[in-house]
Amino acid sequence: MPKPVVPEERRRRRRPTKGGRVLSEELIVEAALRLLREHGGAGLTARRLGLALDCDPSALYRYFRGMDDLTLAIGDALIGQALRGWAPTGRWRTDLRDIGLRIHAAYVAHPQAAVLTASRVSGRAHELAADEAILQVLHTAGFALPDAVRVYHAFVDTALAFAALDAAALALPRARLRADEEMWRSTYGRLPAATHPRIAEAAPLLATRMVTSAYPTALEMLLDSAAAQARAARPGSGGG
Repeated sequence: MPKPVVPEERRRRRRPTKGGRVLSEELIVEAALRLLREHGGAGLTARRLGLALDCDPSALYRYFRGMDDLTLAIGDALIGQALRGWAPTGRWRTDLRDIGLRIHAAYVAHPQAAVLTASRVSGRAHELAADEAILQVLHTAGFALPDAVRVYHAFVDTALAFAALDAAALALPRARLRADEEMWRSTYGRLPAATHPRIAEAAPLLATRMVTSAYPTALEMLLDSAAAQARAARPGSGGG
């Protein structure tokens, strides 16, 4: 049975590992991110972490209830990286765009970790701070509560969905990723107009655009929709 998670104040008094380091949640998460980058999701095990940190694997359970708890902490750390240094400008659209792009970039910078965590809800400090910030931006912009929650839902899920999609592609072996990207030229780019007229005319643009993330475009479309909703809700606008 795993050992009970030890309160933070008691962890700080822990003896150093054999390698001379004092364990902490942050140190363990950093090591886990390295393992994910090097070995993928299958390589993230307590045994490998113990070797990487020069400690007995059982020591990890003083900090996390299990590997799933560590997975949630990794996702929360990515959100923390995304929001580090962020400050609202007071322009709601600018602020939401910045948050969305930061979250997406933080996840795709760690594709193996993103594949594991983008669909999870941790309830941890960084996640809560990000959610509070997003809702505060919408509140300050004057969105009614039901509209704010609706936009928040679409905004968060769009950012995380594209993060998961783009990260999954980046997590592929390099040869497979290149083969997928080349498909837009080798197959789509050679289809005859007689059988696939719309693909044939769009092929040069598809070959350029489909190998990049659609998230910035989707984000602008979402913000356009939210702005139109806000205008329609203003008194005297005539919007329904």
